[in-house]
Amino acid sequence: MRERWRILTVMNTLPRYKQTQIVAALVEGNSLRATSRICDVAFNTVLGFLPDIGQACDEYQDRTLRGLTCKRVQCDECWAFCYAKDKNLPEDKKGKFGFGSIWTWVAIDADTKLVPSYVIGNRDLKTACMFIDDLASRLSSRIQLTTDGLRVYVNAVEESFGADIDYAVLSKIYASTQEETRYSPAECVGVERKVMQGNPDGKHISTSFVERQNLTLRMGMRRFTRLTNGFSKKVENHAYQVALHFMHYNFVRIHKTLRVTPAQEAGVTDKLWTVEDIVNLLPAPVAKKRGPYKKNSK
Repeated sequence: MRERWRILTVMNTLPRYKQTQIVAALVEGNSLRATSRICDVAFNTVLGFLPDIGQACDEYQDRTLRGLTCKRVQCDECWAFCYAKDKNLPEDKKGKFGFGSIWTWVAIDADTKLVPSYVIGNRDLKTACMFIDDLASRLSSRIQLTTDGLRVYVNAVEESFGADIDYAVLSKIYASTQEETRYSPAECVGVERKVMQGNPDGKHISTSFVERQNLTLRMGMRRFTRLTNGFSKKVENHAYQVALHFMHYNFVRIHKTLRVTPAQEAGVTDKLWTVEDIVNLLPAPVAKKRGPYKKNSK
C-alpha cells in the first residue's frame, strides 16, 4: 500500500469521488468527525470542504429558485444553538449573533414540498422581515400563507406583500396544567385559526407540512440533534450545512408521496439530481503530479 501511495497523483483539492462520499455522509445526518472516519479523510479536510460546497449550494439555490408558481406556503422557525446554550454563554459572548440560540426560518410549498426560502438568524422582527421579503421575491403569483402565532410575522407580511396575499395565522393551544419535561412538550389541546388578510381557504390553514419539515431538518443534520455535543461551534459552518441540506432535500431526495423530488414537482428542474451533481457545482479539481520518490537516507 505504501509503494502504491508513492506514485498516486496528488490533488490540490479532493478528487470528485471523495467529495461525493463526504457530501453523501453529511446529508444523511453524520457529524464532521463521523464523516471523516467513514470517508477515511482527515477531520480538517471535511471541515475545510464544508464552506466550499455549502456556499456553492446556497448560491445555486438563490439563483435558481426564482419565479416560482407556489399557491400555498407554510412558514415556521426551528431552534438550534451555536457555541453554547444561552445559559452557558460567557459574559463577552452574550448578545452577540452566532453565540447561543440560532433560528432557521423555513418556508415550504404545501403542494410540491419545495423549500423556496430559508434564513438563519434571531427570532425577531428584523430576521422575520428578511425572511418574508426573500420569500416574496421568489414568487410569481398570489399565494395563501400560513404561519404560527409569532407576532413579528404580521408586520413582515404586511411590509413584503402588502394587500396581495391571503394570510392566516394558526396558533396552538397547550394544556397549562401539564408539566413539561426535558424531552416532551406540553400537550396540545387545540388550535386557533385567525384570518389576517385576504380570503384564505379555511381547509388549507395549516402548518403541518412545515412542522414535518422541521423534523426532517433535525434528522438530516447532526447539528440540530438535541442533547448531544454535535452542535455547531461557528454560525458560518451552521449556515453552510443548512444550505447543503436544503440543496439535497430540494433536488436529490425523492419525496415519498410525490415519487419525484420537490424541485421536479415544482418545475425547477426536469431531471433527478444525484449527490455527484451537487459536487459538480464546484470547479473541477486540478491535478498536480508528485515528483519522483526519494528514499530518506539515514
